[in-house]
Amino acid sequence: MIDRMTPSKRPGGANAGTQRWESLLFCHWEIDAETLRPHVPAAMDLDTFQGRAYVGIVPFKMRDIRPSWLPRRLAFNFLETNVRTYVTHNDQPGVYFFSLDASSRLAVIAARIGWALPYHYARMSADGSGDAHRYHSVRRGGAAEHRVSFRLAEQLGPSVPESLEHFLFERYLLFVEKKGRVFCGQVHHEPYDVWTAEVTELADQLITAAGLPELGQRPALAHYSPGVDVEVFSIRDTGVMR
Repeated sequence: MIDRMTPSKRPGGANAGTQRWESLLFCHWEIDAETLRPHVPAAMDLDTFQGRAYVGIVPFKMRDIRPSWLPRRLAFNFLETNVRTYVTHNDQPGVYFFSLDASSRLAVIAARIGWALPYHYARMSADGSGDAHRYHSVRRGGAAEHRVSFRLAEQLGPSVPESLEHFLFERYLLFVEKKGRVFCGQVHHEPYDVWTAEVTELADQLITAAGLPELGQRPALAHYSPGVDVEVFSIRDTGVMR
């Protein structure tokens, strides 16, 4: 039995840094598990909901980012869009990232060196007001573009445990391979306040740039959250070789 609640509890000790995630759009596509399996490291198991596997794209605003040693006045901001799926490792549920695009060169370098995460520098923009929003991203060199417009629909509130929404959003662990070993990173935040969203325009090349098959130009599910304040904890070696 996978324990999906314990990772949501704050770890003991001091955090390694803090940040705020704002205006998150979660777009999800169903994907055949056998098709997805070769794209995920063998040391990780696919995490499915009632037998269904998902790939997600999440554009959002990273705000007030700072390591614990940096004065608050020097915190910085950028935009990010990640391509992800859901895995378990040692029976712990988490996220596996295929790619992460960011508008900060500093963030890209730091995440690649410190966390071995597949970050890419991109020119990115975000605009909108009221219920209508838009994100646009072009990876350096024009290697991949992502453009999405959406409107907020119905407010759902925090996700109910054991629901599909809880499965997709309440993820507090990430897993990454680094130097042939599996490492785990953890974050802590309050549960997302979730809305359904209507995607009005979507043009994406990030999924196929990650080596995944084309999944269609409209997601099966789209949700929005205004944001959460986040504590980030140091990455740790799980002791498992790939």
